Amino acid sequence: MGFCSFWVACLATSATFGLSNSASGKTPPLIFNDYQGSLAVSDQSNDAHKESEAIAIPSVQSGTTSSDPTQFPLFQLKNNDYQKLADFPRSVSSPLVALENVDDSLVASDSTASARTQAHKEPASTKVEMGLASWSENPPTPVYSPFEPSLGKPESKQANFDVMPSADQIAIANLQERSKFRLPHSPQDLDSSTKSHLLTPQTPLAVSQERAAGVRPSEDWSREPQWVVNLMQAIAYECEHCSLDGTRGQENLELAQNNLPPSVPGTGQPGEPDVLIAEVLVSGTDNEQLVDVVYGAIAVQPGRTATRSQLQQDINAIFATGLFRNVRAVPEDTPLGVRVTFDVEPNPPLQQVIIEGDQVLPSEVVDASFANQFGQIINLRRIEEAIDDIQTWYQQNGYVLAQVIAAPDVTTEGVVTLRVAEGVISEIIVRFLNADGDPTDPDGNPVTGRTRDFIITREIQLQPGDVFNQATIQQDLGRVFRLGIFDDVRLQLEPAPEDPTKANMIVNVIERSTGSVAFGGGFSSATGLFGTLSYREANLGGNNHQLAAEVQVGEQVLLVDLSFTDPWIAGDPYRTSYTVNAFRRRGISLVFEEGSEDVRLPNEDRPRVIRTGGGISFTRPFAENPFVDPDWVASLGFQYQRAQVTDSRERITPRDERGKLLSASESGEDDLFTVQFGLATDRRNNRQIPTSGYAFRFGTEQSIPIGSGNIFFNRVRGSYSYYIPVDFLQLVPGAPQALAFNIQAGTIMGDFPPYEAFPLGGANTVRGWREGALAAARSFVLGSVEYRFPVFSVANFLIGGALFIDGAHALGTQSSVQGNPGGIRGKPGSGIGFGGGVRIQSPLGPIRIDYGINDEGGNQIHFGIGERF
Repeated sequence: MGFCSFWVACLATSATFGLSNSASGKTPPLIFNDYQGSLAVSDQSNDAHKESEAIAIPSVQSGTTSSDPTQFPLFQLKNNDYQKLADFPRSVSSPLVALENVDDSLVASDSTASARTQAHKEPASTKVEMGLASWSENPPTPVYSPFEPSLGKPESKQANFDVMPSADQIAIANLQERSKFRLPHSPQDLDSSTKSHLLTPQTPLAVSQERAAGVRPSEDWSREPQWVVNLMQAIAYECEHCSLDGTRGQENLELAQNNLPPSVPGTGQPGEPDVLIAEVLVSGTDNEQLVDVVYGAIAVQPGRTATRSQLQQDINAIFATGLFRNVRAVPEDTPLGVRVTFDVEPNPPLQQVIIEGDQVLPSEVVDASFANQFGQIINLRRIEEAIDDIQTWYQQNGYVLAQVIAAPDVTTEGVVTLRVAEGVISEIIVRFLNADGDPTDPDGNPVTGRTRDFIITREIQLQPGDVFNQATIQQDLGRVFRLGIFDDVRLQLEPAPEDPTKANMIVNVIERSTGSVAFGGGFSSATGLFGTLSYREANLGGNNHQLAAEVQVGEQVLLVDLSFTDPWIAGDPYRTSYTVNAFRRRGISLVFEEGSEDVRLPNEDRPRVIRTGGGISFTRPFAENPFVDPDWVASLGFQYQRAQVTDSRERITPRDERGKLLSASESGEDDLFTVQFGLATDRRNNRQIPTSGYAFRFGTEQSIPIGSGNIFFNRVRGSYSYYIPVDFLQLVPGAPQALAFNIQAGTIMGDFPPYEAFPLGGANTVRGWREGALAAARSFVLGSVEYRFPVFSVANFLIGGALFIDGAHALGTQSSVQGNPGGIRGKPGSGIGFGGGVRIQSPLGPIRIDYGINDEGGNQIHFGIGERF
């Protein structure tokens, strides 16, 4: 390692600086600061050039000069746009001293943490001789005045350089090779001690051809020729502390130890050698903006030392800007230190974005995410922002497993390729749990269930190969739960063993007991008191098949009903269901009941109708997707029944006491074979307690003349309901209220038995009238309006109320019914009813109790389960 000595200019204790402004005649202010044993001087005039400059020269302590080269760190100006900041780290014990020209007076201030607001003011003059040592002892005494110091925190002093255009500058053009400083006057105007350190004046410097690290020369320096005074030219540069090895193009620096502090304290690794950086350059691009980005990203600075790890950190910082494909640092030895060239390869302009592995991501989302980047230089940080937009779309649309799984691949043609893993389902597994939620029994054996796996998986819209969607799976699990055969349904996700980017979807279920026997009783306005014994199995054979048997005995009814239902025919893609039933029902027909006249059988008994038969019906939703609510549901059924008119002892009695025929045939026994078709749509927001939407139902029934009675007729009936949410009362805040409207109509064409007429009046038609007391009609129209509102809530049961008005008209068709059963019993054929009621919410639906008054002054209490419409 060679030995070298620094020969530098220094200011004597009596040095005088008088820099005149040719435009204003005033002396521009100067800031002198003790900086780590060196004196930093900068131009702070009100006419300061846009890129204020600074120079570091040795500090002067009580008129003495320091010649130790380690006490001469070069000063680096920080560029902060229009507010220039220079950092003065305090590393010496001597107080920091600032000198500034204020209103033609030279002001010196002690800017230490203890006395930063003290100031001394004297007239500014080229003859003023001032020591630049600490003024903490025996400060000059002529005049004191308050002074706002330029310096900030005591730990890291900052001086502000206001932006003003000027031609009178003290400038550093290149600190690494030589320090140049511009004066508006000749060197002869300087004192002899200063002139002794200046070399021969040179020609004016073309500053536009010089780039100092961190300093941009002004392009508007249009003054008379300036004297260029070289402070560090033709110096014998030898320093035993400043040697380094390495050649240009080698990225492996052999860094020698150096006593100078690193440019970024604490960033070097322990034991790493450091070298003096003489110059920092950028190659590989002519784009001035990209060059500025590189300079703004790096921490290594000319005039300071750096280590290998610090250079690597700068390379990482340049990469972190996202604008470059490749970055390398190329060191080169120079007489004054190491020149570091950051060779960069910018990214190309963005031309195309390719997404690999996507199934559900719309191209419009990709285009929108990158819309403001096409044609611009690819910035990986902005690419990440676009990726975040794509990720946000995935999350907002329920694809919670989707993510970009690799870094963007950028080609030299400007094509960015992103690979996504959207969370594709590999397999659906059904796992049965016991009542405690464990998948194994006490012996460690897997829990088995009765339900077949496909009964569960067919309710799940997501299938292997689909992308997992949180909203969809929530609906799927809801459908599984609504099968009514599980106490709990849970979802578990696991990475697929063969491909971790895919997921195995495990559906954990806890089965419930699905068989039940029930005994009950009740009261109905139509049938009076009754008792019921029923059996139900909801998961027959593990296939979700439903078997039901019921026996009901009451004052006016005897019913035996057996039914079997498959809610989804296996293999059918449309969720088609079917029901097979067999029945025997005996009851008093409402057609032959009520009215002002009591017409009975010849034996004074009340006529009864016994229906024995069976049938099959199919129901199919009209939707291509069986997992969405269909717009329409159609039904088709076939039914056969033998109807008999009897007395209470089940003796066939075809005529009443007035000789009117009560059946289609003279024998009192009729065979009815009918084909039924229905069509319905339901757009209500809640089928139990609707407050908005509508529902429409239409049905037709065609009899085929087979068997006794030769019956041939067609029945048509329709109903439309509409609901409007309202907020008239505030008895239970937030509880639903609604105005409900319903209109119904029906007619029968052809010859039909009288017991098939439409009975009007009662809980399900016109309240306030007894069941069937209003009319027995061939045709009718019916309308109702209800206001439904909450009253109060008790133990999570909502108690509500209703106000209603109903009206119906037989359209003069009672007499066209065979035997005119309504007319001879004095039924009016039309009427209205109004009143109010109570609604008690229950698991079976609203329990309805209504009190109605009819237009003839009568009244009636009605009971039922579920809203009337």
